[in-house]
Amino acid sequence: MTHSNQHPRERAILVGVHEQNNHQFAYSMQELQGLAEACNIEVVAELTQKAERIHSTHYLGSGKLEELAALMEAYDSPTVICNDELSPSQIRNLEAAVKTKVIDRTIVILDIFAERAQTKEAQLQVEVARLNYMLPRLVGLRESLGRQGGGGGAGLRNRGAGETKLELDRRRIEERIHLLETELEKLVHQRQVQRKRRKKNEIPVLALVGYTNAGKSTLLNALVDTFHPDSGKNVLAKDMLFATLETSVRSIELPDRKSFLLTDTVGFVSGLPHHLIKAFRSTLEEVAEADLLVHVVDSSNPEFKQQIEVTEQTLKELGADGIPMLYAFNKADLAGQSYPRVEQDRVYLSAYKREGVDELVAQIRKQIFRDYIAAEVVVPFDQGAWVSFFNEHAHVQETEYEEAGTRLKLEVREADLNRFYQETGAERQPAARE
Repeated sequence: MTHSNQHPRERAILVGVHEQNNHQFAYSMQELQGLAEACNIEVVAELTQKAERIHSTHYLGSGKLEELAALMEAYDSPTVICNDELSPSQIRNLEAAVKTKVIDRTIVILDIFAERAQTKEAQLQVEVARLNYMLPRLVGLRESLGRQGGGGGAGLRNRGAGETKLELDRRRIEERIHLLETELEKLVHQRQVQRKRRKKNEIPVLALVGYTNAGKSTLLNALVDTFHPDSGKNVLAKDMLFATLETSVRSIELPDRKSFLLTDTVGFVSGLPHHLIKAFRSTLEEVAEADLLVHVVDSSNPEFKQQIEVTEQTLKELGADGIPMLYAFNKADLAGQSYPRVEQDRVYLSAYKREGVDELVAQIRKQIFRDYIAAEVVVPFDQGAWVSFFNEHAHVQETEYEEAGTRLKLEVREADLNRFYQETGAERQPAARE
């Protein structure tokens, strides 16, 4: 945990290399600033270099290294944060050249995740990711990874002890990773059991996905408030990067007895470290198992198209790119767009103002309740349990009592209707009259 309130704010210079084919460089630098601020780091300057490729030994070319050294003096040796994941030797060489702590984009994101992780599973996942990041970087990491200890200075670098100390550290880390992964497997197994149970109940699952801070948690709260006011089932929603790391699952029951499960997932970000995608794979598997994805887009962000791309690329990595998707263009009020409105698979809304929620739900219904049909059944009196079943799992519009049993006019899942006829041997009724 970063003890931000006990120490003066850490100061940093952001450094980035703009490679020729990277059209998203300016945006990624802006985002790095947001990530640094989320770590309570004050950004004092920014240094960028245009280059064909990243310098293999020092990340920056020699001319820029001199500029960086001058900035170091001017700002009293702040931390250097690089916009890419650095190799162990790049960190070592850069630290030696500028004589200060050097960290990269990956460790900043890992730091934020470590601070925000609330559940046991998220904490284990983050620790595994951090340790996997540390392993190849044990030599020369100094206090870069010891930030949460308040920067003791000596950190992980212990020069005199030589190779034996390193080997010992490496073995300890490998053992710890193994231990954590075993614990995680148990949690993953529990989650799979829960998921199987949900599948068995045939409740459709809808996952909210999107860039970090697009408003997924606010939308989840808007849906909970609309259909279950005063349930106390809201989740934390804050205007910041990575406010949500845990997967929250909420059951939403619509007025006509149809229900679905809504899961809120960790937000994506460009350059999400592969250690993290790997560590959070079990949490993100919720996404790959969903029946429908609602891709929440912050339409007020000038870079929203790029954010859509990053999200869809990450979904592809998770094997979730074949799942039907609806786009919720959120924050339409801030973007100055007309809303609520629906255009094909896009719904323009403001989750914060709770406007456009009904329109979104109407689109969700069309997608996930396709297997419902209008029907009439006559339930024999000695099969009364089926009346309760339909009242609970279908939308019963009319109930009449006849000699042969209870006649129900209802909207029901085709599979449930077929099961009813198979198990009761009741006579099939003509299709429901509108």
